[in-house]
Amino acid sequence: MKPGNPPLQSTRLLDQLRERIRYMHYSLSTERVYLYGVRIFIRWSGRDGQMLHPGNMGALTALA
Repeated sequence: MKPGNPPLQSTRLLDQLRERIRYMHYSLSTERVYLYGVRIFIRWSGRDGQMLHPGNMGALTALA
């Protein structure tokens, strides 16, 4: 990211993503696609049908 970014106002992940996308002046359709992709990833990365909070996911590991 470019230097001098304003601090994020929200504590929620998707709201922070929206703030940053809007700060970068991306289009509304780009914002929707990015949010959709993040939601899908969070759901996909859940184990045994349990969704995990992104802060609790940890580092990526190789799939066995």
